[in-house]
Amino acid sequence: MSLFIRKTRLLAHLLRGACTVAMRFPRASADQRHAMNRAWSLKMLELCGMKLVVHNDAARLDAGALVVSNHISWIDIYVINAWRPTPFVSKAEIRNWPLIGWFAQNLDTVFIEREKRSDARRIMHELAGRLERGELMCVFPEGTTSDGLGLKPFHSNMFQAAVSAGRPVQPLCIRYEDAQGRQSVAPAYIDDVSLKQSLDAMLKAGPLTAHIYVGAAIEAGGDRRKLAAQAQEAVGQALETMRALPAPARGGAGVVVTPRGIIEGKS
Repeated sequence: MSLFIRKTRLLAHLLRGACTVAMRFPRASADQRHAMNRAWSLKMLELCGMKLVVHNDAARLDAGALVVSNHISWIDIYVINAWRPTPFVSKAEIRNWPLIGWFAQNLDTVFIEREKRSDARRIMHELAGRLERGELMCVFPEGTTSDGLGLKPFHSNMFQAAVSAGRPVQPLCIRYEDAQGRQSVAPAYIDDVSLKQSLDAMLKAGPLTAHIYVGAAIEAGGDRRKLAAQAQEAVGQALETMRALPAPARGGAGVVVTPRGIIEGKS
């Protein structure tokens, strides 16, 4: 299938998603919105030539937790939503992206102007309030994307929300692989790469697998810097765990999530 046709199908999927959010979300319950978000995200991955494998899903928390993940690409958001829909903290510039920004705004994304220190305090208080109400929130504490081969230092600011709310942190690790089971940097949205270039690279890379490793919950404690360090260590260990497994074992060690929302295999 040509690159043009694949992009056309992606655009059609984005438009269908916009219609769903505009017309069905206002009348839907929270559970129904989550189900629609998850199904749409799974289809998004399928159209990008990607399947999802989840490891250690038994550790998943479904309420009142700050989810933290390494950050490689714009598609990380859809990978996480395909696993379990979770509102995100995102840089303010994404709000201006065509369609994707509109989606983010209508899916409870919290936008932060990172150059303003006062905005970080505002976001922290909003996050703490949401966590206290039993909601989930996801942040990318590296503060930027990487090629996924390693981790950048975790900034501790947003961890204060978990400390203030007395809610746990759930670490996630994302890893992308090619058809041969080698770690792939094709989805990486880094440096001066444009959104179009990132999408083209991912579509041309052939079948990809997105792996999510769900880390054990970390109790908040009273020190955000210590909490950030613990979360970074957990994500780093998960990355090494997945990297150390032979390619066939990685697929068998997790559960495959299909576009129909069916989980196949055993974790």
